[in-house]
Amino acid sequence: MFHKNIKLVLAALIIALAVWQFVEGNIGNGIMYLLLSTVFIFLYFKNEIILLAFLRLRKQDFPGAKKWLDKIKNPEAALVTKQQGYYNYLNGLMVSQTNMNEAEKYFKKSISLGLSMDADMAMAKLNLAGIAMTKNRKREAQILLKEAKKLDKHNMMDEQIKMMQQQMKKMGQPRQQFGKQAGRAGRR
Repeated sequence: MFHKNIKLVLAALIIALAVWQFVEGNIGNGIMYLLLSTVFIFLYFKNEIILLAFLRLRKQDFPGAKKWLDKIKNPEAALVTKQQGYYNYLNGLMVSQTNMNEAEKYFKKSISLGLSMDADMAMAKLNLAGIAMTKNRKREAQILLKEAKKLDKHNMMDEQIKMMQQQMKKMGQPRQQFGKQAGRAGRR
C-alpha cells in the first residue's frame, strides 16, 4: 500500500534502528529490527497488492482481483518495471474473457516490460497466440506458440499448446480442401 520509495526509506530507517540497538547492546532487538526490515525490502520487489490479486485469481475470483488491481492508481510511478509487467499480465488475464483487443494490448505490454517467471511469460505468449489465431493471424500465432513452448520448461502448458496447434491445422484445412474441390471443378 506504500509507494515503492517509501518502502526503501522505511527499510533504511529500520536498519539504522537495528544498528543502534546492536551498539546499545540489545542484540535481540537488533535482530528483530533486521528481520522487520526484510519485510519492506521484500515488498519493494513484490508488490503486496499484486500478490493479493494473484491470490484472488487462484480462487477464480475475477471481480475481487480487479478490485485489488484498481487500488493501484498510477502503476508507472508506484511499481517497479517487473511489477508493471505483472500488473498488465493480470489485467490481460481478467479482460481476456470479455475484450480480446484490450487483452492483447495488456499482454503485449506485459511481455515488453518483462515477467520474472518463464511460466508466466509462456502463459502471456500462449494467450497472445490464441488472440492472434482468432484474428486469423496464423503466422504470428505459430511464432508465439513456439516461443511459449520454449519457455514452458516444465511442460505445464503442453496440452494447451498441442490443442492450439491442432486448431491451427484445422484453420488451414478448409482452404486446402476448397482449393482441391475448385481445381477439380475447373478440370471438368
